[in-house]
Amino acid sequence: MDLRANRGGDPDTVAFVGSYLLDERTHLNTMYWRDGERSEQSWSLPHVPGARFGGSKPLYVLSSDSTFSAAEELAYDLQQLGRATVVGEPTRGGAHPCQGWTVHPHLEATVPVGRAINPVSSTNWEGTGVQPDIPCAAADSLAHAHALALARLTG
Repeated sequence: MDLRANRGGDPDTVAFVGSYLLDERTHLNTMYWRDGERSEQSWSLPHVPGARFGGSKPLYVLSSDSTFSAAEELAYDLQQLGRATVVGEPTRGGAHPCQGWTVHPHLEATVPVGRAINPVSSTNWEGTGVQPDIPCAAADSLAHAHALALARLTG
């Protein structure tokens, strides 16, 4: 799964895509929101259209320093669940949803309004990025993942 140029998206899409890669309903993430001090859990879906890839086939996730936000969540969730091997560069490190306020025409203050909490690690990738299992240059990550897959098939 190539997430090297993916800058994120909707957390519901993370759950949707993750649902194809797992065999059973799985807790993926919890978002804690400061406003109201509430938490929202994200789970894989019990049913998806079409066939699942499943939870037992080898899965390699390619990452780069451009991978951000929801793309990082997908990589981190799958890595923490032991479902995927992340190959490439550490990601950008954006786990906390933020809100911005214009304080001057040339200045905006951006403040985190929540934080992601992974059910396995009890933490997230904010500021550190998702650390690859197999570190290498992003440009080389596909070749590395391909070699890992071939070695697994022939080993």
